[in-house]
Amino acid sequence: MAKTITRTTTQSTAITSRAGAMVRATSGNFLEQFDFFLFGFYASAISKAFFPAANEVTSLMLTFTTFWLGALMRPIGALVLGPYLDHIGRRKGLIVTLAIMASGTVLIAVCPTYAGIGVAAPLIVLAGRLLQGFSAGVELGGVSIYLFEISTPGNRGFYTSFQSASQQVAILFAAVIGYALSAALPAAIIAEWGWRVPFFIGCMIVPFIFFLRRTLEETPDFLAQKRHPTTAEIFRSMGANWQIVVLGMLLVAMTTVTFYFITVYTPTFGKNVLKLSETESLVVTAFVAATNFIWLPIGGAISDRVGRKPVLLTISLLALCTVYPALHWLVSAPTFGGLLAVELLFSFYFGVYNGAMVAALSEAVPADVRTSCFSLAYSLAAALFGTFTPLASTWLIEQTGDRASPGYWLMMAAACGAVGTLAIYRAGETRAVGAAPA
Repeated sequence: MAKTITRTTTQSTAITSRAGAMVRATSGNFLEQFDFFLFGFYASAISKAFFPAANEVTSLMLTFTTFWLGALMRPIGALVLGPYLDHIGRRKGLIVTLAIMASGTVLIAVCPTYAGIGVAAPLIVLAGRLLQGFSAGVELGGVSIYLFEISTPGNRGFYTSFQSASQQVAILFAAVIGYALSAALPAAIIAEWGWRVPFFIGCMIVPFIFFLRRTLEETPDFLAQKRHPTTAEIFRSMGANWQIVVLGMLLVAMTTVTFYFITVYTPTFGKNVLKLSETESLVVTAFVAATNFIWLPIGGAISDRVGRKPVLLTISLLALCTVYPALHWLVSAPTFGGLLAVELLFSFYFGVYNGAMVAALSEAVPADVRTSCFSLAYSLAAALFGTFTPLASTWLIEQTGDRASPGYWLMMAAACGAVGTLAIYRAGETRAVGAAPA
């Protein structure tokens, strides 16, 4: 009896410790996505404050271009910070990424407008985005690998899904703040200075997140390594595994494009394209964040039982066949209910796919350069596909006059996901990636 009680207590302590480690690790992901969502949601106000132009579409595209240029720093961040995490450790590296990310957030929050300091304003905002992008290059990969390395056998899909689940909490939190702000302040005041309030809130929670990160423990997998590779050795290994990085990028393209469409771009799509109210767009985004949070661990858990490949391939093909028809139906008669239905469908695709994808990519990359290869593959996909989504969608609508044309961009991403899945799981090319547990 005493032995049973002791064993149960030990198991409970381990579970509590692992749950706490998950919260501490994903706290930085929360801040990253909180800022990214705010930049997308208040894109119209930011464009007027820092990128004034005669044409509203031009001004908006300049804002989304700045958003995208920040993403181009992600591969650089992966190349610089990824080897650091693989050499010095996950814990220390994640503290560094948080410090860089917080610096970018503060810059954007306090930057004077174009009317106040002229051309220096957009340059400061760009600098803030570049810092955020540089940090994000390894923040997401570092957290994913951390969760992968502390997960229990047979549950890696479930555990790693909480990397992205933490981002959904951030989106929901930001949407609630935006809703409260819209209810409390006139639209003119929000456009003038009210949009800064959520950014200041983000700055205020930075010290708490630093506290959480400082109490993070190193992963057992990293501590168990008898020797950690040097930076030069890591770069050589990454070069030798370039095919896995490229295939991983295709695998990730599906999830990043869908994610940025249903979160960052949706508020702009709802307000500027469908002509729905700001409140309706916020409510839809909040629902999407909530359902994302639900579908992510479900997708991860399903992939733990049946394998990664069936999940990834099924969702990619479903998306390829349905995204454009769904958007075409929506834009033919835009309504709040229609937007909610389409976004919830895309949320299902994103959540289930991403729940399986993070574990699949973690299993595909070599163990000694896990953070570097994962981060580079993810960052390339985010830079070339994901964060390009708002700009690509705006450009497609402007050029074609078809308000459903962002569906072509989503179809391209789905095709990348299918090709990446088939290639990564091709016989003899992987090390039993994502096999269903015995």
